Amino acid sequence: MSRTLRVGLTQWHPTADVETNLATAVDLVAQAGAAGADLVVLPENGLMLGTNVEMRARALKQNGPEIAALAAVAAEHAVPVVVGGMKNATPEGVYNSAVVIGPDGKVAGRYDKIHLFNARVNGQSFEASSVEQAGTTPVLLDLEQAVLGLTICYDVRFPELYRALALAGAEVLLVPSAFVHTTGRAHWHTLLAARAIENGCFVVAPATIRGGPDAGDAFQTFGHALVVSPWGEILADLGEDAAAVQVVDLDLGEVARVRSMLPVLEGTMPAAYAMAPERIRVMSNEESR
Repeated sequence: MSRTLRVGLTQWHPTADVETNLATAVDLVAQAGAAGADLVVLPENGLMLGTNVEMRARALKQNGPEIAALAAVAAEHAVPVVVGGMKNATPEGVYNSAVVIGPDGKVAGRYDKIHLFNARVNGQSFEASSVEQAGTTPVLLDLEQAVLGLTICYDVRFPELYRALALAGAEVLLVPSAFVHTTGRAHWHTLLAARAIENGCFVVAPATIRGGPDAGDAFQTFGHALVVSPWGEILADLGEDAAAVQVVDLDLGEVARVRSMLPVLEGTMPAAYAMAPERIRVMSNEESR
């Protein structure tokens, strides 16, 4: 019996204006729900994107009005929603959390981003650890149609997380992102295709897009919300210029078909990878005389 997951893929240009961002998010969820999506996934920092200082000062709350508004539209359309990553103020500190809202409008759980974007790109410093603290636990999302692995943006550069999720049963990997434009242009499509191919999974990656030259963005993001098949084919690419939503049908039978041809999960050897590598030294001509 065939299984299909209809995913609502989204992207838009967020700013520090939470109210405007939220209105866009609610509208796109409603559009995807009306189009029959089984799940809608929103990008990282889609509800608020600014400087580190701004994002920490305006961290949202999982039980706050923004999530309540998204929960209401999720319940209206009976569709689960993954808020792909928001600065989440908790009693334990601020996390970058992917919050899962069920089709009943109730918060079902969250994933806290494990790998923080502490990097320097074209002279600009991105010290995410000054805004948030790292999560420690991989998270799977069980839907009626499929098992999904939750990740966020910079996580995509750490393939061991995705392999762990796939080995635990993930058929679809979510990578909601606010990817820097420079690194996105160079790496975005390649990284997402690699995570799909090496695990035999679909990859669904909503994204934030950059504004115009006078937008005053803290940094420019790449857009190109993508869906990638387990074979590495790009099934949807929303470009980088406009807010958009597209409902994409994932034929989950493709996961089994690809994994039967290339059984990489069966062939993985974690015990070997944990061992310290042996070293072979080749002497120079001078040393061997």
